[in-house]
Amino acid sequence: MPPPSTPSAHSSLVGIDAVRAAADRLRGVIHDTPVQRSRAVSEQVGAEVWLKCENLQRTGSFKLRGAYNRIAQLTGEERARGVVCASAGNHAQGVALAAGLQGVTSTVFMPTEAPLPKLDATLGYGADVRTVGDSFDDALAAAEVFTADSDAVFVHPFDHPDVIAGQGTLGLELIEQVPSFATVVVCLGGGGLLSGVAVALRALRPDVRIVGVQAAGCASFTPSLDAGRPLALPATSTIADGIAVKRPGELTLAHVRALVDDVVTVSDDEMASAVVLLLERAKLVVEPAGAAAVAALLAGRITGQGPIVATLSGGNIDPLVLQHLVTGGLASVGRYATLRTRVNDTPGALSRLLALVAAQRANVVGVAHHRLEHRLELGQVEVVLELETRGREHVADLARTLEAEGYPISGAD
Repeated sequence: MPPPSTPSAHSSLVGIDAVRAAADRLRGVIHDTPVQRSRAVSEQVGAEVWLKCENLQRTGSFKLRGAYNRIAQLTGEERARGVVCASAGNHAQGVALAAGLQGVTSTVFMPTEAPLPKLDATLGYGADVRTVGDSFDDALAAAEVFTADSDAVFVHPFDHPDVIAGQGTLGLELIEQVPSFATVVVCLGGGGLLSGVAVALRALRPDVRIVGVQAAGCASFTPSLDAGRPLALPATSTIADGIAVKRPGELTLAHVRALVDDVVTVSDDEMASAVVLLLERAKLVVEPAGAAAVAALLAGRITGQGPIVATLSGGNIDPLVLQHLVTGGLASVGRYATLRTRVNDTPGALSRLLALVAAQRANVVGVAHHRLEHRLELGQVEVVLELETRGREHVADLARTLEAEGYPISGAD
């Protein structure tokens, strides 16, 4: 990317005065979310790292900032027509609550497979929720048709000056909370949060390095920045539904191009590992999109001086998805393992195997028998052990011990 320029060089960009005005409107509406130093992340990164805990914001993400600021500036006639939006979940909740707080009706379009907790929360905030299509872009298309037919006011999830200004209030908080930070890392989907934070920091802390992080399976900004215009991806594939946007906005792309130092990507596995680390070490529940900044730090994708602030943009994660990510994350570091072996189909054979596993200080989570496996000899049973272990070395030692005792290991994962 070319070096960022000053906001004054781009008259179409949101200015710091708009962000300050948004902060005045949001006073008493949003939380000044905490910033906490993470020793676990700092040790792995080799620099001081602070976490901006926007997962603790009302509605569980930063989206309330922009949604409220947008709706607060509607005319009386526009309010009477109601508002409409499209969202995978976080913007939906932000619009629903912002509209309800201001006495405005809201209609929200969400993908059919939107996480149930996000859908239920949006309904709980009083919105009329309509599910359509398989992706955010499908929901967006349906919302645009509804807007044209109903004359409601469309509240864009990222590509509007008022939304960008609202999200930029997070940058103002950072300046007050961690005045010495040198690098800030922000998740990047449609670009509203990154754009707003960049506006605030370029105006008040122009020396700060600003980096956006996209999911590798939905990295629409990289080709768009190269082309100089928004380009739509043919498809997306990521667990980070909060940043799964196929096409940047015209306005957000202009902000990122003008104000942001770099854009990097992270894999789903890297985001999943970050979710698990934040849960275990920082005691914070964060969704995959919200953990993207930490994932980029842990993966070594971020250059720049410390102290570093990583934004945790949201914490709205389905408990079932969290359970899956925790299991996968533990497996990736050898804290959870599956071993396959064979025992004789005789009384006491399984108990002897389990006693040996227990002696090696592994905890048995689950056991399965398979008598019909074609590789088995007559009179044998395949046993699949699901184990809690203490790391990769422990798993390797356990496998070697079982082999030495006559239990062949056909696979360990």
